[in-house]
Amino acid sequence: PGTEKTPDYWNEGARRRLELALALQPLTQRAKNIILFMGDGMGLPTVSAARIYQGQLAGGSGEDSVLAMETFPHVALAKTYTIDRQVPDSAGTGTAYLCGVKTNAKTLGLSGAAVYGKCHTAFGNEVDSILHRARLAGKSVGIVTTTRVQHASPGATYAHSVSRSWYADANMPKDALRDGCKDIAYQLVHNTDINVILGGGRMYMTPKETPDPEYPADPAQNGIRKDGLDLISEWLSSKESAQYVWDKKGLDAVDDDSVSHLMGLFEPKDMKYELNRNTSTDPSIVDMTEKAIRILRKNPKGFFLFVEDDRFAHAGGRIDHGHHSGRAKQALMETIMLDRAVARAGELTDPSDTLTVVTADHSHVFSFGGNTLRGSSIFGLAPKKAKDKRAYTSILYGNGPGYSLRDGGRPAASLPAAEDKDYRQQAAVPLESETHSGEDVAVLAKGPMA
Repeated sequence: PGTEKTPDYWNEGARRRLELALALQPLTQRAKNIILFMGDGMGLPTVSAARIYQGQLAGGSGEDSVLAMETFPHVALAKTYTIDRQVPDSAGTGTAYLCGVKTNAKTLGLSGAAVYGKCHTAFGNEVDSILHRARLAGKSVGIVTTTRVQHASPGATYAHSVSRSWYADANMPKDALRDGCKDIAYQLVHNTDINVILGGGRMYMTPKETPDPEYPADPAQNGIRKDGLDLISEWLSSKESAQYVWDKKGLDAVDDDSVSHLMGLFEPKDMKYELNRNTSTDPSIVDMTEKAIRILRKNPKGFFLFVEDDRFAHAGGRIDHGHHSGRAKQALMETIMLDRAVARAGELTDPSDTLTVVTADHSHVFSFGGNTLRGSSIFGLAPKKAKDKRAYTSILYGNGPGYSLRDGGRPAASLPAAEDKDYRQQAAVPLESETHSGEDVAVLAKGPMA
């Protein structure tokens, strides 16, 4: 702290960073491998707050911490709007960054000519993803997600659907089934030959009333398919050297050298928040990313890997899920875990032949302020009370389930309640689920032609 008060400290730091920037030489060869990390809902305020939280977890004040993704030398901004919405959803944005075209909200792998919920408009309007193109080019391909593998973001790598919610045939209307549309889980198995599939979503893959291997006594976790298909068995039987696992023990036991295809589904729906994860039975996003890279990198032609943490914000998909439920601590921990996966991927690959990109599909109405002092807990209280003479947290949401009235006014925030992992930060507008926001998101890149 003392050295920060001298001009030399800041001038020397600026000089070092300038020298690094001037020494940077562009890598102009074509990348052999591409890894796309996508933090669902990871807007710039989330990145900033996660940086501080990471530094504080390490015992520092936090503000001067640096995330692995922030060491990438190239940074840009991306516009997130869809054809029909100023503030987007994850299906429309997933189609944009994976398939290269903007489309309508809630639709997957289709151009803007497709209409949400209208099955017949899908046919002839399909667009291919970069994952599909990479597979056609002979590369190995994989998806890693902390939500269900049939969710909007991973779904855009392989599916063509006028509804992001058609996870299984049981989730589809009768007219769509009659008109020939297929559910997203079915397309996962049949559309593209994907080498590695890791995430949640077991119930959408098995026939109705099939007991879940992890929760056999809970009928709410059973399979839901009405067509009687066991898509896991179907996938296994169609591949050579394929393996299926459903817990961390099984994932750890997989011999990287002996499998060409791996499917790991670790929950009936979405995987658990990192702060709630059973570390002995459930793999982390770092575990899944490492396993995927070790299998995919065996291909001499290279690989494409999509890695998503969707636990930032929904009440269920993770970064995104944490924010939707107004639980900032859950969201920021997911951001840190995604960053740890970014760091581990960097250790397992060669930056001279691997293009690594980190971005988000949208942001959230999440902010932190209140004139907090240096080193204050990111989840703590602002130093002065509000006009209503009540304390408030630095982190606030523009809308969401954290809205509350008590005794005719806003309840005062208090410690240690605000530090709890399930504390809902206060929101200005009452909503059951906090919404996305429409500002640009960051794109960070390193590697060939970054």
